[in-house]
Formats: sequence, structure tokens, C-alpha cells
Amino acid sequence: MTVVSAQNLSLTFQTADAPVHALKDVSLDIEAGEFVSFIGPSGCGKTTFLRVIADLEQPTGGEILVNGMSPAEARKARSYGYVFQAASLQPWRTIEKNIALPLEIMGLDKADRQKRIERVLDLVELSGFAKKYPWQLSGGMQQRASIARALAFDADLLLMDEPFGALDEIVRDTLNEALLDLWARTNKTICFVTHSIPEAVYLSTKIVVMSPRPGRIHEVIESTLPKERPLDIRESAEFLKIAARVREGLRAGHEA
Repeated sequence: MTVVSAQNLSLTFQTADAPVHALKDVSLDIEAGEFVSFIGPSGCGKTTFLRVIADLEQPTGGEILVNGMSPAEARKARSYGYVFQAASLQPWRTIEKNIALPLEIMGLDKADRQKRIERVLDLVELSGFAKKYPWQLSGGMQQRASIARALAFDADLLLMDEPFGALDEIVRDTLNEALLDLWARTNKTICFVTHSIPEAVYLSTKIVVMSPRPGRIHEVIESTLPKERPLDIRESAEFLKIAARVREGLRAGHEA
């Protein structure tokens, strides 16, 4: 099943100085259960593409469908969860109440909210921290709480905009492992923006290499790594081969 289908998608921002071509002729299909990473230089349209999927930006050309619907229809159907670069938790609400906030807006009753909160906290291994406030948690734990909030919708599509970019390498490694485990257990379709080649290769079934503005897809690389991926797989010949191909794609896209 195709979850996201973009055909000749373009987006141009009108500014006071000159038009900014954020995306140009992007065509891509994302299938159910895939883990797709988007990598490229700053300003190449990675985040913009995610925002178009989420109906936060409107394309100026081409077509895009999310679960066979327009992004606006998919948003109203709550077809996705979105994890931003910053955890964006409300400091005056406990972790469980941060997760409950969108569920309250959806109008779910208290029992249903509590059941969902307990389930997603268990998924991200934060079950003992429901009553804590964001400031009592580390940056990595806050980001896990943000992922839990996105999962509470129980949508099959998870959009993640560079969620681990501000974290140190050790915490990032831990969360990469946790995210792969979560993906394996839930079979979500994940779209993931990153600037890190090792992160993209480690996590993904498909890596979308984007070229500088106007944002275009330079290459789509299918991963040949097994689904089970311990951290030390990053030292394997196959991992290094894929990473070299991504690096070469980024270089070639920049020179094109």
C-alpha cells in the first residue's frame, strides 16, 4: 500500500526579494512499513516536504496524496503523528498531561486517554515518568516523550523532523536503537529528516538524497542491510558501502 505519493511536486515561496524555490518536480512513493530518511544540505527542502505531507505548507505545483487523500483530508483524519526538532513540551504540564493534550482536543474520554498514554509511555520506555515535568527529564527523555505524544494518535504514519539533531552522540545512538525497536514493534511508516549520513544509513530502508535549492531528489538508495541492526553493524563493509554511496550522492547533487 502506498502511504505517500508525490508527483512532480513543487513549492515556491514568494518573498520581498525574489521567489524561493523550495521544492521542484519531486516525485516519490513511500510504501506502508518503510523507514524513509531524507538527507541533503540545509535549505534543500527536506523539512518542507514533510510539512507538505502534514498540510503545514501548500504546494504550488504537482500533486501529493497521503493514504489516498489530500494532505488536508489526511490531517483531518489524523493520519499521521509529527515529531519536531525540539520536543515542544508544555513546561507546566506533566509528561502524561503533555501526551494527553492532543487527545483532549480530539475529545477522547478520560479512560481512553489514560489507556493510550500508558501504552505509548511503555513503547518509549518512560512508564515511570508520567508524573514528572519536562524540566525534570534529560533532553533525550524529553524527545522520547515527544515521540510518545505523536504515537498517541495511533496513526500509521510518523513524520520526524531531525528529532535527535541537538543531542550528543551517545544519547543519539541510544535513541536510534530505541526508534528502530519501536518501528519493528509497531510497523509504522516513518519519514525521517536528518543531516547525519550514519544515522540515515543505520535507520532506513530507503534513503532519499536531495540536492541544494531548488530542492530536488538526486537519488533514492534502497538499503540492503537486514532489519535487525545492532549498533556495531555500522562497522560492517555493507554499511560503509551504503554510506559511501550516500556521501557520493550528496557530493554529486551539490555539483549538479
